[in-house]
Amino acid sequence: MWLGPEEVLVANALWVTERANPFFVLQRRRGHGKGGGLTGLLVGTLDVVLDSSARVAPYRILHQTQDSQVYWTVACGSSRKEITKHWEWLENNLLQTLSIFDNEEDITTFVKGKIHGIIAEENKNLQPQGDEDPGKFKEAELKMRKQFGMPEGEKLVNYYSCSYWKGRVPRQGWLYLTVNHLCFYSFLLGKEVSLVVQWVDVTRLEKNATLLFPESIRVDTRDRELFFSMFLNIGETFKLMEQLANLAMRQLLDSEGFLEDKALPRPIRPHKNISALKRDLDARAKNEYYRATFRLPRDERLDGHTGCTLWTPFNKLHIPGQMFISNNYICFSSKEEDACYLIIPLREVTIVEKADSSSVLPSPLSISTKSKMTFLFANLKDRDFLVQRISDFLQKTSSKQPGSSTGRRKAGVVDPAPESLPAPQEVPKLPTSPSSPLSSHPRFSAQEVPTASQGLLKVFQRNSPMEDLGAKGAKEKMKEESWNIHFFEYGRGMCMYRTARTRELVLKGIPESLRGELWLLFSGAWNEMVTHPGYYTELVEKSMGKYSLATEEIERDLHRSMPEHPAFQNELGIAALRRVLTAYAFRNPTIGYCQAMNIVTSVLLLYGSEEEAFWLLVALCERMLPDYYNTRVVGALVDQGIFEELTRDILPRLSEKMQDLGVISSISLSWFLTLFLSVMPFESAVVIVDCFFYEGIKVILQVALAVLDANMEQLLGCSDEGEAMTVLGRYLDNVVNKQSVSPPIPHLHALLTSGDEPPAEVDIFDLLKVSYEKFSSLRANDIEQMRFKQRLKVIQSLEDTAKRSVVRAIPGDIGFSIEELEDLYMVFKAKHLTSQYWGSSRTTAIRRDPSLPYLEQYRIDAGQFRELFASLTPWACGSHTPVLAGRMFRLLDQNKDSLINFKEFVTGMSGMYHGDLTEKLKALYKLHLPPALNPEAAESALEATHYFTEDSSSEEALPQEEQEGSGNEDVQEKRGEEKDTSPPDYRHYLRMWAKEKEAQKETIKDLPKMNQEQFIELCKTLYNMFSEDPMEQDLYHAIATVASLLLRIGEVGKKFSVQTGRKPRDGAHSGDHNSTTEDEEPPAPESHQDQTQELQPPAAEDPQAKAGGDTHLGKAQQESQVVVEGGSGEGQGSPSQLLSDDETKDDMSMSSYSVVSTGSLQCEDLTDDTVLVGGEALSPTAASRIGGTVDADWCISFEQILASILTESVLVNFFEKRVDIGLKIKDQKKVERQFSTSSDHEQAGLSG
Repeated sequence: MWLGPEEVLVANALWVTERANPFFVLQRRRGHGKGGGLTGLLVGTLDVVLDSSARVAPYRILHQTQDSQVYWTVACGSSRKEITKHWEWLENNLLQTLSIFDNEEDITTFVKGKIHGIIAEENKNLQPQGDEDPGKFKEAELKMRKQFGMPEGEKLVNYYSCSYWKGRVPRQGWLYLTVNHLCFYSFLLGKEVSLVVQWVDVTRLEKNATLLFPESIRVDTRDRELFFSMFLNIGETFKLMEQLANLAMRQLLDSEGFLEDKALPRPIRPHKNISALKRDLDARAKNEYYRATFRLPRDERLDGHTGCTLWTPFNKLHIPGQMFISNNYICFSSKEEDACYLIIPLREVTIVEKADSSSVLPSPLSISTKSKMTFLFANLKDRDFLVQRISDFLQKTSSKQPGSSTGRRKAGVVDPAPESLPAPQEVPKLPTSPSSPLSSHPRFSAQEVPTASQGLLKVFQRNSPMEDLGAKGAKEKMKEESWNIHFFEYGRGMCMYRTARTRELVLKGIPESLRGELWLLFSGAWNEMVTHPGYYTELVEKSMGKYSLATEEIERDLHRSMPEHPAFQNELGIAALRRVLTAYAFRNPTIGYCQAMNIVTSVLLLYGSEEEAFWLLVALCERMLPDYYNTRVVGALVDQGIFEELTRDILPRLSEKMQDLGVISSISLSWFLTLFLSVMPFESAVVIVDCFFYEGIKVILQVALAVLDANMEQLLGCSDEGEAMTVLGRYLDNVVNKQSVSPPIPHLHALLTSGDEPPAEVDIFDLLKVSYEKFSSLRANDIEQMRFKQRLKVIQSLEDTAKRSVVRAIPGDIGFSIEELEDLYMVFKAKHLTSQYWGSSRTTAIRRDPSLPYLEQYRIDAGQFRELFASLTPWACGSHTPVLAGRMFRLLDQNKDSLINFKEFVTGMSGMYHGDLTEKLKALYKLHLPPALNPEAAESALEATHYFTEDSSSEEALPQEEQEGSGNEDVQEKRGEEKDTSPPDYRHYLRMWAKEKEAQKETIKDLPKMNQEQFIELCKTLYNMFSEDPMEQDLYHAIATVASLLLRIGEVGKKFSVQTGRKPRDGAHSGDHNSTTEDEEPPAPESHQDQTQELQPPAAEDPQAKAGGDTHLGKAQQESQVVVEGGSGEGQGSPSQLLSDDETKDDMSMSSYSVVSTGSLQCEDLTDDTVLVGGEALSPTAASRIGGTVDADWCISFEQILASILTESVLVNFFEKRVDIGLKIKDQKKVERQFSTSSDHEQAGLSG
């Protein structure tokens, strides 16, 4: 590559000059190329340790003039070929021009200008986004690609100098972190270490310090442990590794690859060594932290943050902390935890004002809101810039607000001036807190419309005023009063100051009347609800009446949701629950509906309207309990793992016992998924939900630990799992809320576990108090750290389960051992994942659906199969291999969706590796018959069956209908899965397996005959297959003998078939490989009819014809079908001429349906007009192309080929030779990362 000219003072240190002319010198780095010696070793080591650019570019060209001592680098190259190209360009284009100059300075200036011009021209063609990365970084990326054979699509995020511990010896080198891989390279005194680990294979990643390894990072995969240490900044490195591993886990979870975040602000001046991707990931991490801390919507992006102080009127203090600003919010968080935090939505802001500075209050800024609250920030570093940013966001916010076009009030930003006035307010305001109803949605009472427009508790508990409830009522009144005082002092609604006092009040229990409002505020659901007016109503309209698997499950669970509560014993409650759950399933089809969502949603509906319950559910599923309610409840399993880890640390004695009994995993899942609602009396569990909305998951973990702690002695005395579960079940049933004003609801679980002597009652507030006193040391950051660690574990164990399930689904007669199948599965999965990393077309990635059966989740397309086939096949055919791979793919792709799953892949591999000579030859034989030998893309089964119904005769109606039904099954099932409205029918898989079982009965006699063109293709494959074998000459001789013998046999057979007259043969569908054999009629030389033919449907008696309609038949019938003039059988040239003939090239080969035994169909079934050449009608172009080259009457059977091959022992030995697939899998894993995006033979697009 050309380089911007830089001075080099010592030109010959560590470099050897190879070519020179008066103006340029071409040099090679010592230690590269021939004759390295000790110097070479030392130079190589220095290059790696000091990260010299010579490691990646061992050749360079320098510019020099005769009298100058200074050299200038103008080009470098990673290979001799590359540098020679540059050298020749310089010699051809510059030498003559430079010899004209008199002044040496002019020569140098001219050369520098010319080189800069070339570089500018090259850069013009590059994508502009690449230019963000600094030069030093690009060099490192180039080095990484060359060193590890990575393709262009693999992006480097960052690289670090560190040591890798090989045994007890540290190897100093460079760690490269790319989007999909962790790579390490070291070269010390001739010892080279090169490591590549895919992030999706990482099972453990942690930072630890041991006696053996100083502060180090440990990376585990399924088969090795790696330790890296001696980092300059271990914290930063580990954080980045964590992020990249997290992205990989996310990819395994829902096939979401890494997408650069285009909406992030770009820096004005990029940092010297930080890539755009690294900055992008840092910004992502900050965004996630910001959204999680302040419970903001998922699309909120942090713009920036700055240190400041906030005046808190309730205690008359200036509290130091950080101010965060994003598109729609200004937030504040105090340095001291719990002192104060604040969320100000910009939609609430009326005035932003720069107040006068003073020594007491430097750079103050006051922000006023619609709810008449004013917030005073001070000690702001860059106040003017900050106000400008807020002003910009305010303008965007006011224009986005509903009704802004009709003169909505604009928020004002003013300087301290006497005439500063708040902006006028003409339009009805957006509600500032959940206590004020949404102006755009009038609330209906329950009698007017059957919609839950208020909490169901209010509808179903109008029985008695608070005064009648005695002490409980008085306590409830006191709680309400406490909250009203709090609202007065700290503000109400979104802009409330949230402090330790707020938490105290939440812990004492939220009064029933305020519960809905405070849940909306603390969860952040209120923000999303206010900014999306009408969204829920619209979703309900769209989703009602639509059918899907989710709606079926919802219907099944509706009456199981709190059946003991009066609100859900009638249609009003049930209908509301149905609408909320269906609307959510419609909004988020990846989650759809999961058990436990019904229980949580029914409680949300008791305290809020339908719309409020919907937005609370959104906050729960998408932000507060991430991945909890997907098909594999990953989030709940992760938090359960955290719970087990905490039990080990905090209650070690109990942890051992619980592990032995296996209790934790069985009990805690329901605790986490339903937030204790399913295991505790309702009025007690609701208090835990209050705390959960304020504090998040840590409350659930604290309470779970407190429950175990309270029952420790009894649990230690348990002898089995059942006893331990009874102890915990009975304890939780007796957790009561003595302050509840609701009439007690019988808890079904309690009725089932009540024993002779009920255990003592436990007050929920006492349990919460104990949980905070003993276990409140948990921090949100620690929980996130633990979640990451557990997520790796959980997702990898789910992947292992998937692998075992898939391997179990493979029939026992496949021939591979369990270990080989598991290795093949890993290779197959890796190939699927590379399509997501680097594939230009993401069809396979898009089609991956984690809700599908495990066998169908990973699938590969023809291009990927071609690569796997080339590296794993025992039948290497040189340049012919991709052709053979294309045929194998078509043979295996039975449902014609251009993707094959693991089972189909293994079936194909097994045919080549296992079985005797006959089985292997049978596999090879099928690769040279339709559908494998069909160059054209298969049409859908639907089109084929349409053609049948139009063209078949009425006598064949009954078998035709059966044909259509079986041919259409796949299509109908596909359609069912494509539409959201109908669920996938799992009976489809049972039918498929039944078909496969039936198809296995195939014998040699079922194989159709092969015509001459197909036979020629088979010979071509065999010739290519033997080219790399040590017995090459003997094999060639043997195959020539066999081929000529078979050609003669075919000639003899032709004479017999002509004598038998015009008797058509039986067409049979071979269910095993979807190959159809159709009637082949030898044409009389004088037949020249030029009319469309009718094709005979398969015989009704044939059981395999019913098994599956062939799609290729439809193709044959839909083309314009004409009779081809048959060339005479003789005088066509020897087999070698046929093989070399251009007309028989694979991309032009005609697909044909071949002959089975004669006489099984009556000749009346075919009209005299029907003439087939090689079994399939050809288009005129194909006919003219083939002309007289291929004998259409000639055919040969599998038995004849087998018998002929058995006469040659060298061929028998070749096919019976055992090949170890294990070695090929190892080689494949090594080259997996060296995935070439455009290899030459792939581009050729050859396919059988």
